[in-house]
Formats: sequence, C-alpha cells, structure tokens
Amino acid sequence: MTSNNPQTREWQALSSDHHLAPFSDFKQLKEKGPRIITHAKGVYLWDSEGHQILDGMAGLWCVAIGYGRDELADAASRQMRELPYYNLFFQTAHPPVLELAKAISDVAPEGMNHVFFTGSGSEGNDTMLRMVRHYWAIKGQPNKKVIISRKNGYHGSTVAGASLGGMTYMHEQGDLPIPGIVHIPQPYWFAEGGDMSPEEFGVWAANQLEEKILELGVDNVGAFIAEPIQGAGGVIVPPDSYWPRIKEILAKYDILFVADEVICGFGRTGEWFGSDFYDLKPHMMTIAKGLTSGYIPMGGLIVNDEVVAVLNEGGDFNHGFTYSGHPVAAAVALENLRILREEKIIERVRGETAPYLQKRLRELNDHPLVGEVRGVGLLGAIELVKDKATRARYEGRGVGMICRQFCFDNGLIMRAVGDTMIIAPPLVISKTEIDELVAKARKCLDLTLSALQG
Repeated sequence: MTSNNPQTREWQALSSDHHLAPFSDFKQLKEKGPRIITHAKGVYLWDSEGHQILDGMAGLWCVAIGYGRDELADAASRQMRELPYYNLFFQTAHPPVLELAKAISDVAPEGMNHVFFTGSGSEGNDTMLRMVRHYWAIKGQPNKKVIISRKNGYHGSTVAGASLGGMTYMHEQGDLPIPGIVHIPQPYWFAEGGDMSPEEFGVWAANQLEEKILELGVDNVGAFIAEPIQGAGGVIVPPDSYWPRIKEILAKYDILFVADEVICGFGRTGEWFGSDFYDLKPHMMTIAKGLTSGYIPMGGLIVNDEVVAVLNEGGDFNHGFTYSGHPVAAAVALENLRILREEKIIERVRGETAPYLQKRLRELNDHPLVGEVRGVGLLGAIELVKDKATRARYEGRGVGMICRQFCFDNGLIMRAVGDTMIIAPPLVISKTEIDELVAKARKCLDLTLSALQG
C-alpha cells in the first residue's frame, strides 16, 4: 500500500520490522505494507490515509452493535477499577462471570443453562473436544472419541480447532488433523451439487453423516460438529432439505451434536442463535465474536443440562485457561447483551434490515459476473463466475482477490473466499448504509469484470 503520509509509512515500517500477522504471507506483507486502521464509528472505519471505509465484515464477523459504543468502554473501566482480574480456579468465582452465565442461559435455546468460558472460539472448540471425550469416559464408553466434522468448515486455528475444521490448506501446515477427527462433505450446492437439485443435494450431503457413523462404528463416534451456516468457508447456506435430514440422523444414533455458533450466534441470522433459526437443539454450542461485539476477547461453550448432569458425576474436569471468564470481559459481554436486548437489535435485524439486505443483494443477480447470491439474516455471499449456466469459474485468475482489492480501494470491506465474495455487516447497519454497501459492491463487480476483459 503506497502512502504519502509519513505516519503511515512509520507504522508500516514497524509492521515490517516487528509484527507477524495472522493468516498472512510474511514476505508479501513486508513488501506491500498493511493498511493501517486508526479509528471507527458505527459501521465505518478510517485508515491512516483518511479514507472512510464501510465495514461489510463487522471486523471478523463480530462487531454486532457497531464501533464506538461508550457503554462497553465504561463497563470495562468500572470493572477494571473494582476487580481487574481474578481466576476461576480453586473453587473461586466472581460476580460478573456468574451474572454473564445466567444472562447467556436466558437467551440460549431451552435446556442450555451452563457455560464454560474461554478466551476465543478456537479455545471453545478445544474445550468441546476435551469435554466430549470426558463425557463419554464418565458414561463408561471411552472409545467414543471420534469427532465428525465437515470439509471446508471452520472451527478455529489452534491445533484442535484447525483439525476440527476442514480447511485443507490449514491441515497442510503442522501434520493436521490430529487423530480422532474425520470429515464429511459440505452442503455447498453451488460448487459441488452437480446435476442434482438443491433439495436432492441437501439430502445427499446429510446422508454422508450416517454413512460415516456406520463406517466408523457408532461405538467409536463421540460427536458431530457443524456451523449452522458455514462462515469462513464462504457463507454456505445449506439447502432446505439438509438440516431436517441431519436431525433425523442425529436422533437415530447415540452421539452428541455440537453447533459452532461463533459466527451465527448473538443475532447474525435474525435469531439469537443459528440453532434457533434451524431448530437444531444441540448438546453444546461454541460461542465467541458477537458475545462482546469484539470489543474484548471472550468465548465459551454452552452445555445442555443432560450433559452437565453426567459431568457432575465425573470428578475434576482437568481443563481451563488463565483468562477463563475474565471479569472485565464478562462485564463487557453483559453490557453488550443488555444493549442487544434493550435496543431490540436482533428483532430489528429479523423484521427490517435482514429482509432488506437480502432483497438488495439479490438485485446483483443480473450482473454478468454473478452466478448466485445467497444469504440469511445479515450474512451474504456473491459467487463470481465466468458462465452463469454452468457455474464455471475463471480458473487461475484470482477473481475474488481482484474484486476484494477493488472493494478496499473504493471504501468497502468485502471478504474473498476463493471466488466467492462474502459480507456480514454490523447488526446495527441501517437501510441507507445497506444501499451504500450494495452500490459499492456493484461498482466493484463492474471494475472486476472490466479488469478480466481488459
């Protein structure tokens, strides 16, 4: 990123000399220099060059109530002055974490009344793996260790989280996945449905779970984990036939179901959780991101009463983190949940802004570069194709990255997953801001098409 601002160049030099960024080509970033974000308000960011940018990704799916809410800063400040830190080890607790556990159980699906706190969604999924295996050992079935996940699913980037996820490019670094984790096909009709209808493909993809259970032996399978809607994989909304068939299979076999709600949780679908949207009734739900609107790190695992009843008979659960249930994070999360409830933000998403966003996004279907637009709530995906009829891509052209750069250069953050552009704006986005997002997206699609034809 070229700059005429000496301060920008100074920060970029610090990045080059001292900082290793996540999910980055270190050499490439050193040569290019990062965009420096300096401040934010509402749904907008500003960089060190003075450019205003509409954040179509809510940070990393997380800034639910928007940037610049003083209430969350004030909650953190109050808690830091009262009790800045104490751990939850050694049979000790503190009021913010206990009040937060209750507040989460109040909005979680029925029967989900207990929370184990972590520092992130990745840690939440590590906790899930440990807890699933501990649960079955208590029940006298220690062989039920295998966790079934999905190809192209995302469950974090720790060793266990990356193993649970189905991203092959992550598995190639570090000899992953670890033993005891297997993957089945994803319900991605647009890319993988072939000649099947979406309904046929949804049933086929769901049936892969039953086939894998039978292949492994039900006595060896501990749990199935899945995102209600795959986020980092490309906002993959399953065909309508998928989850009903999955629920039938889960009811048939004695395995646990874990919903990874890190992205879908806390209002993204227009319901409190993706599990509410699809009526999934999981045994465990991984949470993070929208829990604090990203203002401070926090994650967790919500566990239903039946599982907790077994855990209560198992003695020590030898697992935890220094920052599990950090009091400042808990205070911020409590204030974030209060704002979501009292300002009826999720109700507004469900009844007003989500239907409007989905309607406006689908107007992009007429663009020559667009093969499909899909979405739920304030999640959206735009498939970039060479041929609409066959769904064929511009192979080897890096179309998604071309489009992403045009977005950056024209005041919009829209993420590229391969040749799929995805959005997940803050839940507080207005209709006027949605109009701006769609207008900028169309402009960037035009620029991308022109670049491909040039």
